[in-house]
Amino acid sequence: MTNDQQLPAKPIMIRDVPPHDRPRERMIANGPQSLSTHELLAILLRTGTKEESVLQLSNRILNEFEGLRLLKDASLEEITSIHGIGSAKAIQLMAAVEIGRRIGRLKYEDRFMIRSPEDAANYMMEEMRFLSQEHFVCLYLNTKNQVMHKQTLFIGSLNASIVHPREVFKEAFRRSAASIVCLHNHPSGDPAPSREDIDVTKRLVECGKILGIDVLDHLIIGEKKYVSLKEKGYL
Repeated sequence: MTNDQQLPAKPIMIRDVPPHDRPRERMIANGPQSLSTHELLAILLRTGTKEESVLQLSNRILNEFEGLRLLKDASLEEITSIHGIGSAKAIQLMAAVEIGRRIGRLKYEDRFMIRSPEDAANYMMEEMRFLSQEHFVCLYLNTKNQVMHKQTLFIGSLNASIVHPREVFKEAFRRSAASIVCLHNHPSGDPAPSREDIDVTKRLVECGKILGIDVLDHLIIGEKKYVSLKEKGYL
């Protein structure tokens, strides 16, 4: 080999990249928003070819399709025409694009608004009044007092050891809820609050104040009737 001849440049493979700079590791550490489009694409593709790394392959795909603009509507044949992209990789890309498209079309369904204890009771009465065991349910509300999520957190006789604030507020943080309405049923049909009901309510209200999430009410559901502990002055 003469001095004028040079060996072809060795492709930089993902294993050659320092671990803290690899897309997967950066996503784990900093979240998906910290990655560029070609790095996100590289995570989907997983592997490159013998000639180029997965990051180089991702860049080439984006160049071919002018970024995401044309890729979002590319056919299987168009994607697999790119060297290094077989049908399996093409299908993964098309599936990811379709998920993104469907997310973009999502609309919030009309959400039920809790404006009074009666609203909350009407929302849950038919579901809870026939239950044979006590169920503790939380309604997680947004800033407009609309129900974002409903979850049964505990089943069994209500007491401080069963209804733990950690579980109640963990879901509130997960849903970015502004406030909570708690409900539980009395299988006897009599919604009169017990001492335990009152103590649990006060404990949740105190925790909510510390965490900045309002516990708006705790309703006890009976047979076509209810008691609001807020109206009773326990909140």
